[in-house]
Amino acid sequence: MKRLLVMLLMLTLGLPALAQEDESTPDGLIMVTVREVLAIVKRDKAIVSDQARLLELVDARILPHFDFTRMTKLAVGRPWRTATPEQQDALVREFRAMLVRTYTKVFSTYPDPEVEVKSAKLLSEDESTVRTIIRVSDGRVVTIDYEMKKIDGGWKAFDVTVEGISLVTSYRGSFADEIKQVGIDGLIKTLSEKNREASDVASARKKG
Repeated sequence: MKRLLVMLLMLTLGLPALAQEDESTPDGLIMVTVREVLAIVKRDKAIVSDQARLLELVDARILPHFDFTRMTKLAVGRPWRTATPEQQDALVREFRAMLVRTYTKVFSTYPDPEVEVKSAKLLSEDESTVRTIIRVSDGRVVTIDYEMKKIDGGWKAFDVTVEGISLVTSYRGSFADEIKQVGIDGLIKTLSEKNREASDVASARKKG
C-alpha cells in the first residue's frame, strides 16, 4: 500500500515536459499540475520541511484533480450503499485526509525521477487511462496508470494502478476487513485516529 502511494507521489513531483500541456486533456492536466507544484517548490525550497505549508500545497494544487467521492465509494465497495449520507461524507473526508498526510510525509524522500508520459488512451468519451513510465535513480522502472473520468467538463483521477496493482482495490481489501469487524463507524474512527496520530507526530517534530 505504502509503495503505491510513494510511487504516485514520485510521479506527481517529478514529471518532466513530455506530455502536451493542455488542461483539457487528461495527460495535459497531469503535466500542468506538476509544473505548478514544481515551480512552487523551486521558488521556495524551505516548504519541503514545513508540514503545514506542505499540507496547504498538496490540498490546493494536487488533490482537487482527484474524484475522492468516487475513489472512496470504490474502495469501500458494497457497504457504501448502506452507509448514511453522513457516514459517506465522513469516509470521503478521512480518506482524503489520509492521502494528504501520505503525500506530505514522503514529499522530500525521493529525488526527481525521469518520467515519460504516454498519450492518453480514451476508453470512452468521458473515461481515459494515462500511462506513465518512471525511471528512478537506482535503475528501477515503474509503470503507473491514472484512471481518469471527465466530470463537469474537466478530468479527474479516480484510481491509480502501480505495476498492475490498483490503489482503490488495495484499500478495498483492508476496508472490507475493518468494516466486517467494527462496521462503517468503526472504519471511520480508525481512519480518523490514524489521521490525528499523523498530525500529532508532525506537530511534535516541528516543535522539536
